[in-house]
Amino acid sequence: MAQSQIQEQKQEQRLQQSISQQQLLQSHLIELPIQQFAERIETEMHDNPALESAADNQDFPEFQEYPDSAEPVDDFDTQREREERSDALDAALENIGRDDEDLPVYHGGQSVTDEREEMVYGQSQSFYDELLEQVGEMELSEQERYVMEYLIRSLDDDGFLRASLEGIADELAIYHNIDLSVTQLETLVKKIQTMDPPGIGARTLQECLLLQINRKIDNGEGQPELLSLMRRVVMEYFDAFTRKHWDKIRKALSLDEGLAEELFHELRRLNPKPGAAMGETMGRSMQQITPDFIVDTQDDGTVTFSLNSGDVPQLQVSQSFADLLKDYQNNKEGLSRQMKEALLYTKQKVDAAQSFIDAVQTRRRTLTVTMKTIIQIQHRFFEEGDEALLRPMILKDVAQRTGLDLTTISRVSNSKYVQTRWGIFPLKFFFSDGFVTESGEELSTREIKAALRDLIDAEDKRRPLSDDALSEALKKKGYPIARRTVTKYREQLNIPVARLRK
Repeated sequence: MAQSQIQEQKQEQRLQQSISQQQLLQSHLIELPIQQFAERIETEMHDNPALESAADNQDFPEFQEYPDSAEPVDDFDTQREREERSDALDAALENIGRDDEDLPVYHGGQSVTDEREEMVYGQSQSFYDELLEQVGEMELSEQERYVMEYLIRSLDDDGFLRASLEGIADELAIYHNIDLSVTQLETLVKKIQTMDPPGIGARTLQECLLLQINRKIDNGEGQPELLSLMRRVVMEYFDAFTRKHWDKIRKALSLDEGLAEELFHELRRLNPKPGAAMGETMGRSMQQITPDFIVDTQDDGTVTFSLNSGDVPQLQVSQSFADLLKDYQNNKEGLSRQMKEALLYTKQKVDAAQSFIDAVQTRRRTLTVTMKTIIQIQHRFFEEGDEALLRPMILKDVAQRTGLDLTTISRVSNSKYVQTRWGIFPLKFFFSDGFVTESGEELSTREIKAALRDLIDAEDKRRPLSDDALSEALKKKGYPIARRTVTKYREQLNIPVARLRK
C-alpha cells in the first residue's frame, strides 16, 4: 500500500512538472509578435529533428463578421492529453500505436494573399520622406523649397500643422535668416495641402475635412449634389456634425431619410487623420513593424479580420520519426538496450514536437478570440476610424468576454500591431480607462482627450485658453471634468500651458 502511494505521488509530481513546462511554452509563444514568432519556430525546427514544415499549404478562411459573443478558449491541453505525454519507456511502448494515428499539423495561421504576407509596414521611408518626394516634383525656388521642407517637418504625426504660422515665421527669421510674412507662409501651406493624401497640412479638423471634400469635387469623384451637401455640413453645421446630431442637420437641410443616410455615410468615410494613411510616422519608421492582425472594413460597415501568417510555416511531426516508431513497435519484443534508448529518444522528440505544435495552435486560437472581442467592443472605431468613438476598455473587459486569464490578454496586447483601413495601430491603442459622469454616462478618456485637443486646435492663438477656460468649454460639450483633470490630460498630450501656446 505504501509503495502504491509513493508511485502515485511520483507520477503526480511528474505530471505537474509537464503541465508547468507546457504552460510556460504557450505563454511565451502568445507574447511574441509575428516576426519573433517566426524566428522562434525556425529555432525549434533546427533543435528538434522531429519537427518539420508541412509540404502542403492549406489556407484558413478569413473570419467574417464576428458573432455576438466570443467563445472561451482553452489556454492549455486537456488532462488526458497531458497524461499521454509520460516519457517513461514502458508507457512509450504501450502508446506507440496510438501516438502516430493523428499527428497534428499546424497550418500557419489565417493566411491572407501572398502579397499581404510579405508586406512589411513601417518601412525605412518615413511619412515625411514621402511628402518631401512630392515637394521635389514641384517648381519652386530654392528658398520656397527650403521653407516647404521646414513646414513639412513641422507637421504632427497625423498630418496636421498645429504650429502657428506666426511662430514658424519667427523661427525662420531668428534661426534660419529667412524673412517671410504670414501671408507668404500661407501660400506655401496651400501648396502642401494640394499633396496626397487629401487633408494633409490642415490646421484644424474642419479644414482637413473640407480639403478632402474639395479634392473630390475637383476630381469629379461622386455625386455633385451629395458633395455640395457634405461641404455645406462641414462649413455651416460643423458643431452639430462633431456632436453627431444627425437629426438636427437633416431637419436644417430639409433632407429625406434616404438622402440623409447617404450623406452621413459619406461624411463618416472622410479621414480625420490623413497622416496615418501614409504609413508609420518618423518615430516608428526606424524599426520594421509587421502587423499581427489585418482588419478590413467594408463600405457597408462589415468588419472582417485575419491573422497575418507572415513567414510562419505549417508544422508537422516528421514522417521519418513516425515511421521509426512504427518499426520499433513491430519489433518491440526483441529490442536491445541500444534500440530501447533510440526509441526513448525518438519518443521524446515526437512528444516535444507535438507539444510545440499544440502551443502554436493555442497561440492562434488565443489571438483570434482576443482580436474578435476587441472588434466587438470597438466596432464603431473600425467602421469610422474616429478616435473619439473608442469605448472605455481595459484588459479585464476582454478577459471576462473571452474566458481567458488576465495575464494572457496582457501578453497578447504587448508588442503586437493591427493594420486597419485607418492606419496601423499597436494593440494597446484600443485600451483606455473610462470616466463616469454624474449622470452615470461612461466616457472614454481618449474621447475626452480628443475633444480637448480639438478645442486647443481651434483656439485663438493670440489668446490661448487657460485650463480653467478649457474645463468650462469641455463641460459645454458634455465632458464635465475638473481643471486639474484638464491639466493632467493636456500634459499627457504634450501640449504646453496657455502662455507657451501664443
